[in-house]
Amino acid sequence: MSCALVIDDNTLNNLRADCENCFGLCCVALPYAKSADFAFDKDGGTPCRNLQSNYLCGIHNDLRNRGFRGCSAYECFGAGQKVSQLTYNGKDWRLNQDVAQEMFVVYPIMQQLHEMLWYLYEALTTDAAKSIYKELNESLVETEELAGKSPKFILSIDVNQHRDKVNKLLIRTSELVRAQVTKKHKDTRRGMDYLGAKLKGADLRGSNLRGALLIAADLRNADLRWSDFIGADFRDTEISGANLTGSIFLTQAQVNAAKGNKRTKLPASLVRPAHWS
Repeated sequence: MSCALVIDDNTLNNLRADCENCFGLCCVALPYAKSADFAFDKDGGTPCRNLQSNYLCGIHNDLRNRGFRGCSAYECFGAGQKVSQLTYNGKDWRLNQDVAQEMFVVYPIMQQLHEMLWYLYEALTTDAAKSIYKELNESLVETEELAGKSPKFILSIDVNQHRDKVNKLLIRTSELVRAQVTKKHKDTRRGMDYLGAKLKGADLRGSNLRGALLIAADLRNADLRWSDFIGADFRDTEISGANLTGSIFLTQAQVNAAKGNKRTKLPASLVRPAHWS
């Protein structure tokens, strides 16, 4: 019988941001517009004014108070150090302007591949998905191979097509996990329907919240075990006291965007944000 994959800390760390081994790629490659999440406009390929000469953020410890909540909630899934140290063999974009623009285009593609790897590894640790471990593992190997290719090859990848293939397996994983819940929940609300929703103390076990807009929703003390959160927007979602253990496809970026406290129960792979009460 197939057994769940045991993931060591090294594997997880390779899929988490390691800013000290990155050339500040997210602070250069990605564009953003002035909003509640960013204090000013920035074009893609232009270094953020807060990026220091050592490639670290000059206001990293005070991002939320300085108007950069978007940065505090961002997660590259280890793509930054992968592109910096492996794909480009440690080439510094500041000293290698001939590859700088290419690097800035490769980086977001790698970020998407690494995000898929995070979800696939999680699926392979889920006992409920054992019937599709073979397909999940094949998809994991294929995605890892793509992420290890040359810059030119990476630029040729049809990311949307590959994501569609991976997503089919993630949906099957979600269905298997959520089927464990005896009490069934109808997906009566989707997308915008959760914006500011009052769901304090709600029993939402096994809910399908894929892509849901949970912005400013009140989920205090809610039971969210075995729910699927892939792509859900957690900006200012109140999850103090909520139970999210056993939930699937919840990322550190989503948790960082939410409001919680010491009573919030998270999956073991995630850490409690410093700004939580």
